[in-house]
Amino acid sequence: MFFPVFVSVVISQRLIELFIARKNEKKMLGLGAVEYDRSAYKYIVLMHSFFILSLIAEYYFLHRTLNYYWPLFLGLFIAAQILRYWVIYTLGIYWNTKIIILKGSTLIKKGPYLHFRHPNYAAVTTEIAVIPLLFSCFYTAIVFSIINIFVLKRRIAVEETKLAELTLSDNNITE
Repeated sequence: MFFPVFVSVVISQRLIELFIARKNEKKMLGLGAVEYDRSAYKYIVLMHSFFILSLIAEYYFLHRTLNYYWPLFLGLFIAAQILRYWVIYTLGIYWNTKIIILKGSTLIKKGPYLHFRHPNYAAVTTEIAVIPLLFSCFYTAIVFSIINIFVLKRRIAVEETKLAELTLSDNNITE
């Protein structure tokens, strides 16, 4: 009974996050921000969709059960959620599931960004590993962790390049 409830909560979270992202996207575009790497976004959506489908399929078809170490994995999942929502709160309208950048804005350097360059990606990477491990879905954990590495490698490269080009940093702010 825990598995369907847990997966329903994760799916609900993602839908709420997509709603927040869409609202932020409209605000940012209204301020003159631009979306970058639009063509790659569909692959991120596909990866996350197939991740959930793979998790469900592996759990039911391979008769997986709650992992013996489930408290550890649940704790890591909760930590990832705390980090994710700290990121969303800290970034405000700048948080999005897409790469949307407002030229001339200043990089956020508070909250989790005092400690990590890409805390949201740390949360996502943790989730992709620990959600399947929580339910002994080892194939899903391995396959999607590897896919995620390639997806994030490209995304972070694009994001870093555009942020360096378009935002103000401590190095180029003049007073």
